[in-house]
Amino acid sequence: MRRLHKVLVGAALALALASPALAAPRTNVAIDQTARINLRGAAASVVVGNPAVADVTVVDERTLFLQGRGYGVTEVVVLDELGRTLWQGEVVVTAPTQGAVTVFRGSAATEMACAGGCSPMRGGGTRPAAAPTPPSS
Repeated sequence: MRRLHKVLVGAALALALASPALAAPRTNVAIDQTARINLRGAAASVVVGNPAVADVTVVDERTLFLQGRGYGVTEVVVLDELGRTLWQGEVVVTAPTQGAVTVFRGSAATEMACAGGCSPMRGGGTRPAAAPTPPSS
C-alpha cells in the first residue's frame, strides 16, 4: 500500500510539472497586423476556428503568418501529413497599440490611422460601439 502511495504521488508530481509545457500558446496580434509562427515540422493542414477573427498565410511548410481580421478570439490548429498536431493555439485579435485611435460618435466607433494627421482606416474601419450601460436606479 505504501509503495502504491509513492507511485501515485510521483505520477501526480510528474503531471503537475509537465502541465505548463502542455498548455496551448496564446498569440496576440493587432487587427490588420501579422504574427509569425515557426513550426517544428512540415505542415499539411491548417484549421482556423473563426476566419472572421484571424486568417493564416502559409509561406512554406514550416512558416505561417497569422493575420488579425476582426476583434475576438479564435483557435488555430496546424497538422502534419499524418494528422499529428504541430501547433495549436489561441489567437487573440486586439486593437492596435500605436498609430491608431478610435473616435466614438453616438453608437458608432471609427478606427483612425494616425501619423502626423489622422484618417479613417480602409476596409471598414467603422464598428458598432459597445452598448451603453443603463443608469443605476
